[in-house]
Amino acid sequence: MFERRTLQNDIHHNAATRHVATVPSFPPLELETRPTVPTEQAAYYLARRPQTMRSWACTEQGPLRPIRINGRLAWKTADIRALLGM
Repeated sequence: MFERRTLQNDIHHNAATRHVATVPSFPPLELETRPTVPTEQAAYYLARRPQTMRSWACTEQGPLRPIRINGRLAWKTADIRALLGM
């Protein structure tokens, strides 16, 4: 009489798209020509989260020190390369 519904029988159309992570597309560090990169890109190269990079900037306890350009954090490409041993 009543159909028993379970989670396995239900179709969730947006379930597949909900868990798709967007991967930023940054050029390889070897090909980066700018003297500085923004926080998100520096975090990508160092395998850290942008929040970690901002914490390093605020506490001045990280291995890199950013510079500020128009109030925004910028990370020296040469410092990132040196830290990674490139």
